[in-house]
Amino acid sequence: MSDIKKVVLAYSGGLDTSVILKWLQETYQCEVVTFTADLGQGDELEPAREKAKVAGVKEIFIEDLKEEFVRDFVFPMFRANTIYEGEYLLGTSIARPLIAKQLIELARKTNADAISHGATGKGNDQVRFELGAYALNPDIKIIAPWREWDLLSREKLLQYAKKNNIPVEMKHKKGGSPYSMDANLLHISYEGRHLENPGAEPEEDMWRWTVSPEKAPNESETIEIKFEKGDPISLNGKAMKAHELLAKLNHLGGKHSIGRLDLVENRYVGMKSRGCYETPGGTILLKAHRAIESITLDREVAHLKDDLMPRFASLIYNGYWWSPERLALQTLIDHTQINVNGWVKLKLFKGNVTVIGRDSESDSLFDTSIATFEDDKGAYDQKDAVGFIKLNALRMRIAAKIKK
Repeated sequence: MSDIKKVVLAYSGGLDTSVILKWLQETYQCEVVTFTADLGQGDELEPAREKAKVAGVKEIFIEDLKEEFVRDFVFPMFRANTIYEGEYLLGTSIARPLIAKQLIELARKTNADAISHGATGKGNDQVRFELGAYALNPDIKIIAPWREWDLLSREKLLQYAKKNNIPVEMKHKKGGSPYSMDANLLHISYEGRHLENPGAEPEEDMWRWTVSPEKAPNESETIEIKFEKGDPISLNGKAMKAHELLAKLNHLGGKHSIGRLDLVENRYVGMKSRGCYETPGGTILLKAHRAIESITLDREVAHLKDDLMPRFASLIYNGYWWSPERLALQTLIDHTQINVNGWVKLKLFKGNVTVIGRDSESDSLFDTSIATFEDDKGAYDQKDAVGFIKLNALRMRIAAKIKK
């Protein structure tokens, strides 16, 4: 352990990383550099700085990564309409490669010997952080306290914090261990407590971004999103930076009870896990992006994307953002987005996102003269369908004759 003189810790200021900070100082007798990524989680940032100062940390890095996060990670993921196991919009997963990247950069900048994170030995995040770190620096040393110490429960962490005078915010009014939470501009996740029972209904006061459907407005709200090369660039006619646009969609979605998810998912390490998520802006974006693609993408290109999407989602969920296969798929996906330009109108109402219009001035493949139910003036010869159907039915007709 003596060869570790300085460690860069991914630090949120929450229970786990506050305990880890003290544990690293005691166990490794090393200097700890804290790194807190501002991904849009809000008021956790300055308390994290103060906690680190109180703990004797000399080098404290709090970096505003909101625009980079949404522009270079969230939006490229959404170009593929990425969801994991049919529902999860990967809010935690997509933040990890950026954090890993910054940890490696800060380790180089501060001449640190190692990096450390607060992911448990049971979860996905340990894999995501470490795969990303090794992809960017194959010789980096990684300290994962959850795989070394004996503080293997939330209650033991709280006891350690109390013993060492580490302040911990209790995020539940009824006391006890707080939820294990992760927040960024794309989502908030909740795990632990009674959520570990998949049959238990989430408590209403757990949710932070979204109101319940019962408390949502009784009138719908219509919004318009404009896309350029697959990415949203304006909302209701106002051009916005990537992180500003997502933040505004979060506000609108939360107001209308959009984006709640209660999910039992399959972790990469093999176990099933129950988590609850709030992803209001992402839920709206997914609906809008598919809508603009519906009129701008060739049929076979669209279907190819849908075929590849589950693989792409698994790569992100499992921590392979920096892998050559993810980068190769991203090149293909980005190429499909060249003509994904136009606008989409959506109606928000009590948990629902409904597309009510979409168009593209320059790239729409929707040809009214052919698709019309009225007289198409010869644009489409319906007699052509006879040969088309017979040729496509040929193999089935041959098989049917044999069965006779």
